[in-house]
Amino acid sequence: MTDSDLARQVRAVSRLTGEFTLRSGRIANEYFDKYQFEADPELLDRLAEQMAVLIPEGTEVLAGLEMGGIAVVTALARHAKLPTAFVRKQAKQYGTARLAEGAEVAGRRVLVVEDVVTSGGQVVISTGDLRRLGAHVDHALCVIDRQEGGAQALSAEGITLRALLTRADLDAAA
Repeated sequence: MTDSDLARQVRAVSRLTGEFTLRSGRIANEYFDKYQFEADPELLDRLAEQMAVLIPEGTEVLAGLEMGGIAVVTALARHAKLPTAFVRKQAKQYGTARLAEGAEVAGRRVLVVEDVVTSGGQVVISTGDLRRLGAHVDHALCVIDRQEGGAQALSAEGITLRALLTRADLDAAA
C-alpha cells in the first residue's frame, strides 16, 4: 500500500465535516475522527507498520497518551518490539496511583505517541509529566499532524514531531 493509498483510506474512514470544537477551544469545520481508524484492526495495523520506521534510533519505551494514543501505541509496539507505557492525563487516585502505567520510564529514552496533533497542547503537558518522572523525551510521533502549530509548540519545548500523515497528505488524497 502506498502512502497516498493509506492517506486516502484514513481520510475516507475518519474525515467529518460540520462544526467541531477542538481541544484547544478553536472551532473547526473539519474533524478527523481518529477512533474510526483506531477501531479498524487492519487499518490500524497498517498505520502502525508504517509508523514503526519513524521511531527514532535509541528509543527504549513507547508512551501512548490517554485516550487515543493508547490504541496506536499498542499496535505500534507489536511492530517495534518495544515496551509500552500508558500515560494518563492525571494520575489515578487509587491502586498504584501512577501517571504512567506499564513500562518504567525513569532514566529511559521515551517516544511519546499520539493519534492526532493539532496545537500540541496535550503532548507538551504529558511530556512535562514524563520528564518529571525521569524520562528522557525529545521526540513525539503521531498518525496525523493537522499542521496547525503543534510541531512549532513542541519544538519550543525541545520535542521534534514526526508524523505518518499530515493535513496536506490527507487533502491531497481527496
